[in-house]
Amino acid sequence: MLRPPGLGADVFMWRAKPVALLGPAFIAAVAYVDPGNVATNVTAGARYGYTLVWVVVLANVMAVLVQYLSAKLGIVTGRSLADQLGGRLPARTRIAYWLQAEAIAVATDLAEVVGGAIALAILFDIPLVAGALCTAAVSLLILRVGDRRGQRALERVIMGFLALIGTGFMAGLVVDPPSGAGVAAGLVPSFAGSGSVLLASGIIGATVMPHVIYLHSSLTNRLGPRGRGIDVRGMLAATRVDVVAALAVAGVLNLSLLLLAASSLHGLPGTDTLHGVHALITSEVGVGVGMLFAVALLGSGLASTSVGSAAGAEVMRGLLRRRIPLLLRRTLTVIPAIVVLALGVEPSAALVVSQVVLSMGIPFALVPLVVLTARRSVMGPHVNHPATTAAASTVAGCVIALNLALLYLTFA
Repeated sequence: MLRPPGLGADVFMWRAKPVALLGPAFIAAVAYVDPGNVATNVTAGARYGYTLVWVVVLANVMAVLVQYLSAKLGIVTGRSLADQLGGRLPARTRIAYWLQAEAIAVATDLAEVVGGAIALAILFDIPLVAGALCTAAVSLLILRVGDRRGQRALERVIMGFLALIGTGFMAGLVVDPPSGAGVAAGLVPSFAGSGSVLLASGIIGATVMPHVIYLHSSLTNRLGPRGRGIDVRGMLAATRVDVVAALAVAGVLNLSLLLLAASSLHGLPGTDTLHGVHALITSEVGVGVGMLFAVALLGSGLASTSVGSAAGAEVMRGLLRRRIPLLLRRTLTVIPAIVVLALGVEPSAALVVSQVVLSMGIPFALVPLVVLTARRSVMGPHVNHPATTAAASTVAGCVIALNLALLYLTFA
């Protein structure tokens, strides 16, 4: 698990320079630009042009509220969401809760490791299984940065990856800018048939990630519980800036993928796989842009799988009160991805299945988060305003309903 800096250091930084405490939300934000999101947003733009621009914007607004509440829970109580649940659930329920959360962690790792393997295959013609092993190994090294040098060091590494991802995903917009009128029209809520409804559900489902809800609260709980001389209101103000800034970056990157596909790939066949997307970007926009896209996809897979593994470790610690060695943890979660690729399952199909599994875990993270942050017995004077609780409940209901629709439409 990540080794946070000490309490005294954080208090000093807060009093001296509030911006020094920004960063945890950027770790969480990487999960919002993982290979599953890449595939979903490119498909949306290629099939439906600018129609679903509003869905990407709406999903990002929802994510801002959810991640803020997660960070707030950690700051105010000094305990993560998983830790809160672990202290409230009876033993058998706690184990069952952990099992579903562990399934989510495995599904997350599947999507991100497969995405990294695809990128390595595109860039260096490395076989998928070998690429998956390389992705897992590099992500382990990234995690060791946080484990050995603390969370602040990991934040800087992740921000570097976000810069790399941003360069790769936005390069195509410079070469082939989107239509301003098309973007404006896409901000008006509308659909283009049942297929676009299914894809809209996928976009929102792939944006609000259950494992990052668990993780973010553990990234901000280093200040300890209230009542220890910490300016909690000031910390919450800084956190709001952190969350909005980080998810604005993630939102722009997701939107840029949709806009690139809408302006350059709309109506073209072959966008149902990441290999196909890369080939089309290369042929339609240019070899350089195609190369940058592949590099960004690799960065997306490496960074997001590191964050996913850290989230899985936090869930195990909070719900089971157990820690296992980092290498063993990484090995166990990467095995399913290796098996899937070794069996010859089409990688993009594996990405779709992983997103469906992820959607099943959202209520188990989102509902407790809304309930706990609305309780004065948990949050004290920092309990959610009724309007915040109403907004969060609406978001939770919307996300859960859309994911149920996604499950139904997928298997119907």
